[in-house]
Amino acid sequence: MDGLEIRRKRALYRACHRGTKELDLILGRYANERVAAMDEAKLAAFEAFLALPDTDIDQWIRGFAAPDGVVDSVADIRRYLDLEK
Repeated sequence: MDGLEIRRKRALYRACHRGTKELDLILGRYANERVAAMDEAKLAAFEAFLALPDTDIDQWIRGFAAPDGVVDSVADIRRYLDLEK
């Protein structure tokens, strides 16, 4: 198993074990479907996103404005959830 695969498994685990059941379900489903196909840059952005507080992530997914550093990750998750118009 190479370093990228280890990082993918770690990101998948972190997405599924957030601490709040709602985000466990949302981010876990998203990660199960998308993490395996992420390249190194996309995975790095997702890892940085997962390091942020649950309250912030929850607000951004619900539609509050996200800061520049996480806009792409939030938009991809919102598209996955079919929340983007």
